[in-house]
Amino acid sequence: MVVTPPAAAGVLAMGEGRGDIPIISEVSQEGRLTEHDLPTNVDASHLKKRSWGLLVPGIVGGTLVAVYAVATPFLTPALRKICLPFVPATSNQIENVLKMLRCRSGSLVDLGSGDGRIVIAAAKEGFRAVGYELNPWLVWYSRYRAWREGVHDAAKFYVSDLWKVSFSQYTNVVIFGVPQMMPQLEKKLQLELEDDARVIACRFPFPHWIPDHITGEGIDTVWAYDSKTFKESEKSCPKPVPKVHLY
Repeated sequence: MVVTPPAAAGVLAMGEGRGDIPIISEVSQEGRLTEHDLPTNVDASHLKKRSWGLLVPGIVGGTLVAVYAVATPFLTPALRKICLPFVPATSNQIENVLKMLRCRSGSLVDLGSGDGRIVIAAAKEGFRAVGYELNPWLVWYSRYRAWREGVHDAAKFYVSDLWKVSFSQYTNVVIFGVPQMMPQLEKKLQLELEDDARVIACRFPFPHWIPDHITGEGIDTVWAYDSKTFKESEKSCPKPVPKVHLY
């Protein structure tokens, strides 16, 4: 006779024995793992560490991408041979520029328009004003400011390199330049501008032109050059005569 242990003691498994007599063996329930027997505390801690391990690199990577996207437009112009840095115009400089534009009309262009202050101020005075700027962030911000000031129809901004744009269509040119670029820009404007144009330089004057008007002092000094004057001056300057060799 075979005595079956109580069910609570374990699970019975039947196997083949010798002859026809089955062998009944007991498998202890202590050997079986259920979902209640899993180390929940260990798994939760492991999952939490894994989540942080994925989250931290994601935050760092996203931050680096954002910094790169914001900084690149500002740093790229600095890598050029001639850099035109963004330095916001002061209120005195804007006032002096507008003073040089009195009794004038037509179109105006600001070379390196920055945050659009000069263009917007000129648009409010009735000029059809355009700004060229390499930094797209500043261009978008300038467009927003023009819309906020209610002059977005008269003030336009474009992402462009000033050396690749023709200024023949403008009668008023404003430039906040640096000394390194002024000689080259002087030649470009002299070739492209019409006789009724006026060039207004801020912070640094042109090296060879004689200004028709000067206002302000220090960093707020503004020089105005009439195209007719510097074109006539160029014509009056004697050009070197090439040497002729007689044989």
